[in-house]
Amino acid sequence: MAFRYLEADEGQDTCTISQEDIAEAVDITSGSKHFKLVLNQFGPYRINYSGNGRKLLLAGHRGHVAAIDWQSKNLNSEMNVMETINDVRWLHTHNMYAVAQLRWLHIYDSTGMELHCIKKFNDVLRMEFLRYHFLLATSSATGFLQYLDVSIGKEIVATNVKSGRLGVMCQNPYNAVIHLGHSNGTVTLWSPSMKEPLVKMLCHHGAVRSLSVDKTGMYMASSGLDRKLKIFDIRTFRPLHASVLPLGAGALCHSQKGLLAAGTGNIVQVYKDTHLGPPQVPYLCLSVKGPIHGLQFCPFEDVLGIGHGGGFTSMIVPGAGEANFDALECNPYENKKQQREWEVKALLEKIPPELITLDPTQLGEVDAATMEEKHKEQVERLGFDPHEKTRFVPRRKLKGKSSSTNLLKRKKKVAHERQREQIKMSLEDQKANEHNINDSKAPQSHRTTLDRFKK
Repeated sequence: MAFRYLEADEGQDTCTISQEDIAEAVDITSGSKHFKLVLNQFGPYRINYSGNGRKLLLAGHRGHVAAIDWQSKNLNSEMNVMETINDVRWLHTHNMYAVAQLRWLHIYDSTGMELHCIKKFNDVLRMEFLRYHFLLATSSATGFLQYLDVSIGKEIVATNVKSGRLGVMCQNPYNAVIHLGHSNGTVTLWSPSMKEPLVKMLCHHGAVRSLSVDKTGMYMASSGLDRKLKIFDIRTFRPLHASVLPLGAGALCHSQKGLLAAGTGNIVQVYKDTHLGPPQVPYLCLSVKGPIHGLQFCPFEDVLGIGHGGGFTSMIVPGAGEANFDALECNPYENKKQQREWEVKALLEKIPPELITLDPTQLGEVDAATMEEKHKEQVERLGFDPHEKTRFVPRRKLKGKSSSTNLLKRKKKVAHERQREQIKMSLEDQKANEHNINDSKAPQSHRTTLDRFKK
């Protein structure tokens, strides 16, 4: 298989280079990242890389599921569920993954043992895992958007979108908002705390085929049956530019460095700087065997995984992955002890689903409401002032000391003390006002002791 390396400048000629040529030109470790798995019996395949990019999940439409360490080529588990598979996703670690089978949602461990069968999630078509919220978002053929809390194993939200079959879904990695594509050309944005869409925008004249949001959460790419590839600015919800593809893109994916991969039929096209101009000349092209059903860039690697009807292809894409990683957040070289420690820390720092909003920076802003406004709202809500001072009631003393005369003396004493405090505060305010008035009046000239003899 060969791909075309195309320069962005129109004046330069294009040249054809094969993946084998690139594998020979780079070091041995990087060259081994290009490989092909011929799996033409149970395809087409959908794929998913783990959060640190070490593990790879392959799920064939006819029931084949395999979990492998794609760098060392070690097979961790393999099975056939004897049922149609619509999608597959890793969970918070590479020890658990979810499989959307024909009837229900199943959870398996790394060895292929079934841990859970969730019958509330039926006819699931697409899944997205929210890493920092421990939520598995699913869209079904019945039109429901459901959220599963993986930490407790319970469904927390089920929303009827009322838009028919939900076969297009992606998440915004910046704010964890779910984007859904519909058959009428609209795209809706959803949060688990709302029963109505946060945003509803018309993107295409036909049905939406695929969606993808970049790492910064500013730009969204969408493709539809009108064969158009559009780039939207999510900050203003307006289209930046659009281009027409020959066959239309059935799969879209953004890399960590902003590259956009589009699968059109059996050809993968990678574009650069799609937010600066309309995607016209592709940066890379690759043809595979069979229609493309799954695209994903491997985290922290210059690799694009392609799941198609003939199996799986790992494509080298220079400049796609992030070179620097935070070992405390996502470590590709972690051991078992570090993995356990990270899992405990992530559970302690789990973000509640109620905090998923379009603008997450609003959560750290200061409330501008004054204390008086808050006090008035509190009084209106409760019907009384909770900060009002209660009337002084003397404590009853024993041995005849609580006679009526003594109680009256103690009440008068407390009343006089409060009256003195009020008088003292009023005198201080009066002196401050007089001082401000005197300061405001500037002296006309310098006064001396002889001024008293002047008329």
